[in-house]
Amino acid sequence: MRLASIISLSTALLLTTGPVMPEEASAPAETPSAQSRPAIDVLELFTSQGCDSCPPADDVLSKFAERPNVIALTMPVDIWDYLGWKDTLASEKNSERQRVYAKTRGDGAIYTPQIIVNGMIGVMGSDARAVEQAVSITNQALYGARIPVRFWHDRNTLKVEAAAAPAGHRYKEATVWFAVIQKRAEVPIEQGENKGKTIVYTNIVREMLPVGSWNGEALSLQLTRTAVMRPETDAAVVLLQEGKAGPIIGAAWMGLW
Repeated sequence: MRLASIISLSTALLLTTGPVMPEEASAPAETPSAQSRPAIDVLELFTSQGCDSCPPADDVLSKFAERPNVIALTMPVDIWDYLGWKDTLASEKNSERQRVYAKTRGDGAIYTPQIIVNGMIGVMGSDARAVEQAVSITNQALYGARIPVRFWHDRNTLKVEAAAAPAGHRYKEATVWFAVIQKRAEVPIEQGENKGKTIVYTNIVREMLPVGSWNGEALSLQLTRTAVMRPETDAAVVLLQEGKAGPIIGAAWMGLW
């Protein structure tokens, strides 16, 4: 996929918002998950319990998560931990993913709350209209280029399949990401900018692991469920993403309990 035009549109969207910048930078076999459809969209919200601008974005993401064609993920980061409250859900891996996105886009924009849409455009996470615009733009860019992905489990085995590239499309080698999800968490904040609030989080990514690569040919892989799941997680997501932080060209969601 070509990103030049997407990056310029991303920059235009970012300029319309006022981002907050950090000062320093075994069950029975189940039916396979639905094959990825052209309309599926992946939203990643980089948020922090220490950011007073983030709760509205957490609410925005929860509303998008209700849509059947959206995989909405909360990616808690630790960039505000120095302000007096250590984020109880944050992961350095999430913070690094946000940095890699900024480097890949070339705009250097790292802030909270930020939603990355389909791996391509970053917008203010509390601005639902900007998210909608980014969804529309990236859907146009990905039209006809998404790869069907299936994901299901059979007792202690997780199975993933990705289809071959459609004729006439060329892709960079893609990473197969496996993310384990906690569907909901309520966190009382005792210090920092959100002191006294209880924040509700939706689809929190507790771990995201690269489990394979896709080079345009049909792919099938298996994972041991007990090896990849984490405490408090009750769902999982598979993402097919060009490079490490490029366009997300395929995705599938599966509840595991």
